[in-house]
Amino acid sequence: MLLAIALVAFVSLGLPDGVLGVAWPSIRRSFDLPPAQLGVLLASAMVGYMASSFSSGALVARLGIGRLLFWSSVLMVANSLAYAVAPAWSVMVAAALLAGLGAGAIDAGINTFAAINFSSRVVTWLHGSYGVGAALGPLLMSAALATSPGWRGGYAVIASILAAMAIVFLLTRRRWDAVLPKAGGAADRAPAPGLLTTLRRPPVWLNVALFFVYTGLEVSAGQWTYSLLTEGRGVAPAAAGAWIASYWTGLTAGRIVSGAVAGRFAASALLRAATLGAVASTLLLWRDPGMGFGLLALAALGCCLAPIFPLLIAETPRRIGAEHAAAAIGFQVAAAYLGTAAIPGATGVLATARGVGAIAPCLFVTALLLLALQELARRRTVATTFARAT
Repeated sequence: MLLAIALVAFVSLGLPDGVLGVAWPSIRRSFDLPPAQLGVLLASAMVGYMASSFSSGALVARLGIGRLLFWSSVLMVANSLAYAVAPAWSVMVAAALLAGLGAGAIDAGINTFAAINFSSRVVTWLHGSYGVGAALGPLLMSAALATSPGWRGGYAVIASILAAMAIVFLLTRRRWDAVLPKAGGAADRAPAPGLLTTLRRPPVWLNVALFFVYTGLEVSAGQWTYSLLTEGRGVAPAAAGAWIASYWTGLTAGRIVSGAVAGRFAASALLRAATLGAVASTLLLWRDPGMGFGLLALAALGCCLAPIFPLLIAETPRRIGAEHAAAAIGFQVAAAYLGTAAIPGATGVLATARGVGAIAPCLFVTALLLLALQELARRRTVATTFARAT
């Protein structure tokens, strides 16, 4: 039952993330805002997300995962309702902080539960469900914009969906309280280590860097390759849009397919293959030998990136220690969110200074860095496992 709820929860978690881009032009007209004000809304959400995800380990230890998921969902409902009725732009900005607080805690909390209780196959499918929600969100908001309530009605519908999810979390809150095993594998509940204790472990920082770089690569590829194709290589806008869609389709479909094979191969082997594939795909996109191979590299990149995030989540208890997993996953999710802003931003600075042609080599270098960090983390895990065994 919890697996079914988790799948639906990931779909619900993806819904709000996909609607803002569609709703923003209408929101901007409603409040007579310049386009740059979107950055203010996103910054407010980022502050809340970073705060809640970074402290999620302490929150899990204090509240339990079940109650954390419930109260975080309540914050998400409050955010959507505030958007739906906001009389002024300042209310929207304040409500975005609630969205960040709720989303960061839900993301870290449910990923902690999944990493401890589910296989890497199931964790991969969970993140595929998130992609389904992110794809359904724009369709829902587009339908709302075609009716009289407009974007406010769209957020009201999202609030009702999230409210139903919050009720489910409330009714099942005791079932979510996962048993965090001790280092020796005992099933007894152990006191959760403090945040500083977890931060003192070098593997934690290595995995935090992995999440930072991975999400930076994923978002950079999605945000900047359209400019590369249209402005740098003369691809027609409609065709470029279709190839960008193939990237996101590959990312979602790849998670579904990789989930099906995850149980047949070691997670470390799949991560190595995926990161090597990402390096090869970005190199092909950069060199662009013609005959459509540079465009096909986008779809291939989406498929290669697909399993990395969920597999890294699933591997966290083994790499860092189950007793540190709740806090570490919170740090990793916070780093991932930060990476979605920092690396695409740096790519944009280089594209401004050197031209849009610099986008492709930036993606290649980021993929190389991801591969290097993954190999370091894998060797550190192997060495730690060997030391414990002996």
